[in-house]
Amino acid sequence: MKAYVFPGQGSQFEGMGKELYAENAQARELFEAANDILGWRLTDVMFEGSKEDLTQTRVTQPAVFLESIVRANIAGDQFRPDAVAGHSLGEFTALAAAGALSFESALRLVSQRAFAMQKACELADSTMAAVLGMDDAVVEEICAAIKEEIVVPANYNSPGQLVISGSRKGIELAVAKLQEAGARRVVVLAVGGAFHSPLMQPAQDELAAAINATAFAQPICPVYQNVHAQPVTDPEEIRRNLVAQLTSPVRWTQTVENMIANGINEFVEVGGSGAVLRGMIRKINKEIATDAL
Repeated sequence: MKAYVFPGQGSQFEGMGKELYAENAQARELFEAANDILGWRLTDVMFEGSKEDLTQTRVTQPAVFLESIVRANIAGDQFRPDAVAGHSLGEFTALAAAGALSFESALRLVSQRAFAMQKACELADSTMAAVLGMDDAVVEEICAAIKEEIVVPANYNSPGQLVISGSRKGIELAVAKLQEAGARRVVVLAVGGAFHSPLMQPAQDELAAAINATAFAQPICPVYQNVHAQPVTDPEEIRRNLVAQLTSPVRWTQTVENMIANGINEFVEVGGSGAVLRGMIRKINKEIATDAL
């Protein structure tokens, strides 16, 4: 059984999608349709923009979505998933690829998500940090012990790699405690805010209205959603989980483990470098087959 997985913010690269646009007529149509939907030429930044241009949240999220969904669409009959999943932003791509969201609806939601998250980032001095070489349970315990600031687990990427999120002071306190407790390495990330934490509540409130106004259909296969790492096919449950996603952790380790337990024996990463999620998956299970589309 084969699962297709979709990367999130951080998988962007200079010139992303440029070759697809040049070589494939269907891809060109989709790229130009995206420009029309957004009302500005996202592709100009994707194809010619600098690394700094591509790291702007309002650009990064629709760019990563667009490059991945174009790859899935032009694959044609080659794209036959038994299940799909996406990491954070990638969940929107997974839902579009599986038919739960239309191309236009998903792109509009991704763009609204990007702007809402950027606004939420500007409301509080916040950041994230990657914790390497420590059991998840220990990281959770240390975060929970910090009562005076917000700091929570945000991305369960693979065993021994958990990203935490919170106020800048909270992250500073957590870093000191994690290093004291024996973490192999703790790296404060160059991000604009505390994604997947309670500090994203203003963005969640804003995005919820848009999600609740959007039509969802039953997907062609189960979608494993970030909030609980379980397969879902009911459109209303998908909608509820998507609303909760912004302030909930991304349970990627658990997602991959559950997919394997349910019979998935091959993972195909769609978009970006094709290596980000594959690397995480191999750390979760060294024996599993991975590929890129």
